[in-house]
Amino acid sequence: MSGSAFNAFKSRVPVEWSPRLYITLVRGLPGTRKLHRRTLEAMRLRRCHRTVEHRTTPSLLGMLTQVKRLVVVETEEMYNARRQADELRRAPRPPLVVSHNPPPKVAASPEAAS
Repeated sequence: MSGSAFNAFKSRVPVEWSPRLYITLVRGLPGTRKLHRRTLEAMRLRRCHRTVEHRTTPSLLGMLTQVKRLVVVETEEMYNARRQADELRRAPRPPLVVSHNPPPKVAASPEAAS
């Protein structure tokens, strides 16, 4: 299957309805059409990898259709699951203890020599 056919299929896959959508800009703005840049600015997306939350409205869905190749849309459940996975991955780990002193020498016991 060619890449364009897959992308066309992926854009038509229904997403479970959610009252709030989390939209993340994943592609850069340089080289995009001015209409797309203005649409992203209206959605408060100005920098890559920034996420904004919007209520699901018909006008928002129309904007997302226009810039769907530049953004990733997540429902509330998807967003919360991703955030929880990120928190687990970034959980504090126990400190690493490094000793720069050489280990103490153990005297050889006569029983071990025989």
